[in-house]
Amino acid sequence: MTYTPFDLSGKVALVTGGNRGIGYGMVEALAQAGADVAIWGTNEERNAQAAAQLKDTGVKVFTRKVDVSNEQEVVDGMGETLKNLGRVDSVFANAGVGFGSPSFHDMDTETYRKTLGVNLDGVFWTLRESARHMVERSGKGDVGGSLVGVASLAAIEGAARNQAYAATKGAVISMIKGCAVEYGRYKVRANAILPGWIATDMTAGAQAGSAFAEKVIPRVPIRRWGEPADFGGMAVYLASDASAYHSGTTMIVDGGYSIF
Repeated sequence: MTYTPFDLSGKVALVTGGNRGIGYGMVEALAQAGADVAIWGTNEERNAQAAAQLKDTGVKVFTRKVDVSNEQEVVDGMGETLKNLGRVDSVFANAGVGFGSPSFHDMDTETYRKTLGVNLDGVFWTLRESARHMVERSGKGDVGGSLVGVASLAAIEGAARNQAYAATKGAVISMIKGCAVEYGRYKVRANAILPGWIATDMTAGAQAGSAFAEKVIPRVPIRRWGEPADFGGMAVYLASDASAYHSGTTMIVDGGYSIF
């Protein structure tokens, strides 16, 4: 007898910031597992490129230009996603930005607000609209769903010169825990993913620097940068029936860095 919970046929997954980096690593695996996917991103060209790369999977792919720091764009984006794909079974609130500063005391308010706008407000609106849809489905006897917030190791470690970013990621964990408790009655689970040092556009500067190559990456027990594809299996698991009783957790994906 074949174990089939990881088959996502008939399910729909939404990934914000899904056209590159960790988001695309998730999207690709979700599609390969059979899920129809919705990709939200602020760059229409990259959205289209991501959709083209998924053509051979045979699933439905819907893309939309959405700036998650704009509430109305999130509301409209959810409406159009449901119109085109019919439902959303899992959502990965992954869109994020990283703006550091020479020091905490030199961090300007604009940087602080821009970081919160995407990393916290955007996650809040994305999860809120997704939860609303899942509750409405539940009222029609169609229960279940998965809410996932992409946080960061910065949420649980001291992130010098990056306090605004760290604060948003810590808040995502708290938001997810609240959702896990509130929506469990609808068979909707909620979990947070905490990436470590992952090779994406956001970390391009660090990847090019000798300091990381000599002092940081050697401290990763697996001895390499993480890659977007490393999040594919996690996404499929959280979108699948295999995770039906898994809720309220923080799932660290860092090659063992945080324990070494």
